[in-house]
Amino acid sequence: MQLVISKKGKKAKVNHLEQRKLSQYVGNMNVVMFAPEDLNLVKGSPQVRRRFVDMEIGQVSAIYLHDMGQYNKILQQRNHYLKQLQIKKTSDHSMLDILTEQFIQAAARIIVKRFEFLYLLEQWALPIHNGISRGFEDLKIVYKPSADVSEDDDLSKMIAVYEEKFAKIKTREIDRGTTMFGPHRDDLQFFVNGRDVQTFGSQGQQRTTALSVKLAEIELINSEIGEYPILLLDDVLSELDDYRQSHLLNTIQGKVQTFVTTTSVDGIDHQTLREAATYKVKTGEMSRIQ
Repeated sequence: MQLVISKKGKKAKVNHLEQRKLSQYVGNMNVVMFAPEDLNLVKGSPQVRRRFVDMEIGQVSAIYLHDMGQYNKILQQRNHYLKQLQIKKTSDHSMLDILTEQFIQAAARIIVKRFEFLYLLEQWALPIHNGISRGFEDLKIVYKPSADVSEDDDLSKMIAVYEEKFAKIKTREIDRGTTMFGPHRDDLQFFVNGRDVQTFGSQGQQRTTALSVKLAEIELINSEIGEYPILLLDDVLSELDDYRQSHLLNTIQGKVQTFVTTTSVDGIDHQTLREAATYKVKTGEMSRIQ
C-alpha cells in the first residue's frame, strides 16, 4: 500500500495499482492510533468526537465514506446558497428546497449508521471499562443528535423529523446564512455510573473512559472485518499511570501488531515491550537496540 501527497493532490496505490478514489484505498489496511490528544476524546470539543466516529466507521464501511462525502458536498452547497439568500443575491427558494431534500436523505443515512456503530462500541467498551475500574464503574455512550431523533427511529421517521424541523427554521437559517442542524453539529456524551464524565468526572475517569473506548474500537474492528487493526501508540504510555499502562499492554499482547513511539522506555516494565524489537531514532537515523 502506498499513499503519496503532493501539490498535485493525493495518489493512492494498492498492490502497485492506483486507486481512482481515496475511498477505495481506505479500509484495505485498518489502523487505530492512540496519541495523547486522544485523551481529549472525552473533555475535548464535539468536533473531536465527531471526527473519531467518522474515521472509525469509515474504516469498516465504504458506504459510510461515500455517504459522508455526499453529505459534506451538499452541506457546502447548501451553506453557500443560504449565504446568497442572506445577502439577497437571489430570492429563489426552489434551489434551497432541492438541496434541503438531498441534505436530509444523506443526514438520515449517516445518523442511522452512527447509532448502530455507537451501540456496538458501547457493548465492547462497557466490560473493558469495568475491568480497568476494578468493577466499580459502568460506562454508557450516548449519541446527542442536534435534531429530535433517536436510535429507535427508522430511516423514514428520521427523514420526517428533519423535514418538519427544516420547514420550521427555514427563515432563521436564511437570516444566519448557515445550516443549523445535522450530523455536522451532533455530539457524544460519556456517562460513568450515570454521571457525565466530561463535566463531573475526575481526570482519572476521563482517561479511563478514553482508553476503554480506544480498546473497544480495536475489538469492534476485529469483529466487523475478522482481523485486528494495526495499533499505533504515539507517546501515549507516558501519559498513563502504571495500572492503565499494564491494562493496555495486557489487552493487546500477542494479538495486535503494535508500533510504539516514546522518548524513553524507562519505567515501562512489561512483557510486551521486553519481547518487542526496539529502535532508536537520532538526528534522522534509525538503529536497532534489540
